[in-house]
Amino acid sequence: MQVSAKLSFVRITPRKMGLLADQIRGKGINEALTYLKFSPRKRTAGMLYKLLKSAVANADQKGTVDVDTLVVKQVLVGQGPTLKRFRPRAKGSAFRINKKTSHVSVTLSER
Repeated sequence: MQVSAKLSFVRITPRKMGLLADQIRGKGINEALTYLKFSPRKRTAGMLYKLLKSAVANADQKGTVDVDTLVVKQVLVGQGPTLKRFRPRAKGSAFRINKKTSHVSVTLSER
């Protein structure tokens, strides 16, 4: 049985999210949560930690799954909409700053 959870419009770039997503893909749920808890990338790891806990709670709510046997089957990180901001530059010109967002989805399955 598969259980999933989604997180949308996260104000972290997909590239940074993808680095941690690659580390937890295929691991057991306890191992993945421990890795994220002690990761040096605190903000990104915190978002993924909350998402994994939500997916585990979804599995527990269904009631037919043993939570300890769950494995992170799939972690997809996609790019969301980009927020476009401008900074003033010399001679009245402007410089564009792109603030990227991410969409993350996690799928857990039994071992």
